[in-house]
Amino acid sequence: MNGSLVLLRVTTPVMLKELSGNFLGQELAFRHSASCGCWYAIAGVSLNTKPGKYTLHLAGKGAATNASFDNAITIGAAHYPSSTIKVAPAFVEPPKDVQPQIQAADIAKKQAFSALTPDPLWSGRFEPPAEAETSGVFGTSRVYNGVKKSQHLGLDFRVGTGTPVHATNAGTVILARPLYFEGNCVMLDHGQGLITIYMHLSAFKVKEGEKVAAGQLIALSGGTGRSTGPHLHFAVRWRGEYLNPATLLELHPPGS
Repeated sequence: MNGSLVLLRVTTPVMLKELSGNFLGQELAFRHSASCGCWYAIAGVSLNTKPGKYTLHLAGKGAATNASFDNAITIGAAHYPSSTIKVAPAFVEPPKDVQPQIQAADIAKKQAFSALTPDPLWSGRFEPPAEAETSGVFGTSRVYNGVKKSQHLGLDFRVGTGTPVHATNAGTVILARPLYFEGNCVMLDHGQGLITIYMHLSAFKVKEGEKVAAGQLIALSGGTGRSTGPHLHFAVRWRGEYLNPATLLELHPPGS
């Protein structure tokens, strides 16, 4: 479906030392798993990708020969609902005196997004960042105070202020600071262009540049920023595109 993360598994007829691929214009570096004897990689399908068949091109290097293969993958259309939300007017039409805050936040996010490692830092499954029910599904058209402003590009966890928030997988903290719309925000780089984002926090438990392990406490939930109340907004960004976090949490990499 468009707006989803997918796990690609490849079994090759001959032994390879390296396997790479290209899907939807993105270069993919596959990892080998001894548990399944297969190669695997995460890829993303943007919200703007039209339904249809797309080619996955694979290229492998072996001890004595190279190999290539093309496979057609069908992408379907996901259907996203609409919701109406009431927030403080300053978060719908921000006054002039907060524009410097918004601009500073935009600069901080651009810097974080540009400082990513090409190597994978994650392993195994991505676990939920909090133990709670979810709401506010990804892709929902958001109408704030009667004005359509954006799509909801994350997944909300129903938690009260002070609930522990954990890293969904291993990575590096590339941002941990207050932002205007996102409130107190933590971003983790998991390598190869994959980022997880945790918003509206009440307290930070990590610092920028810190390496974190899967499941490590990184923050406490809250209701800061453009929020109707305490909750955890969890987002996933893959190579510049926001994708459905629920699909990341559903992936089962080999050995997990």
